[in-house]
Amino acid sequence: MVLELCNESFFNGKKMWGYVSGTYVIPKNTEGDVALIDTWEANNAKIITWINNSVEHYIGTQLAKYETTNEVLDHL
Repeated sequence: MVLELCNESFFNGKKMWGYVSGTYVIPKNTEGDVALIDTWEANNAKIITWINNSVEHYIGTQLAKYETTNEVLDHL
């Protein structure tokens, strides 16, 4: 299932491939970027949740130390 989630087409269809590839990085914390930061954090968490829901529990616990989707998939 993880390999299915790593499919570029899946993430492109959801407009989130940049989180997986590492192209989308968290915006710098400057005035006016609060909404962008919130969106980035929500999308990143959503993808990590998809991954955690598709792996065995013992693997998911190993992934908890990573903060970004890109880091999680690099580990896998």
